[in-house]
Amino acid sequence: MIIENCTMKDFDEIIRDISDFWGNDRTLHLHQSFLICEFGNTAFVIKEDGKVIAYLFGFFSQMQRIAYVHLIGVREKYQKQGFGEMLYNNFVEVARSREIHKIKAITKPINIKSINFHKNKIGMMLLGEPNEFGINVVKDYSGINEDRVVFERQI
Repeated sequence: MIIENCTMKDFDEIIRDISDFWGNDRTLHLHQSFLICEFGNTAFVIKEDGKVIAYLFGFFSQMQRIAYVHLIGVREKYQKQGFGEMLYNNFVEVARSREIHKIKAITKPINIKSINFHKNKIGMMLLGEPNEFGINVVKDYSGINEDRVVFERQI
């Protein structure tokens, strides 16, 4: 499979089929066109027969030398086939080419699927302290009472 930069046509397809990637539209508000228009050199897709089957939208921090993965999605029927890892590895190589040596991602503590993927498949560390369920979180990361699981990894 070939990894290529995401186009606006690809983005529109992802938005149209958002439930096919996420099971519902809960992340739709996080998908913004600026991720393609302004950060298109770090927005990637994998296609099969012209159809987007997986994507990663990331960007490089303006505050630190960190590459941030904002969204990664794989159509449900293609999950557990290594496409997410392929996209992450590609993003890591792009970051390294810019002399960035740390990646970061964030999710909500209830997103066990994402936590397991980032921890077990990508090898990222969870920052923060254990919450009442034993999941490391950074308190108030996204505002008052908005704890988040913050992942980091040296690359």
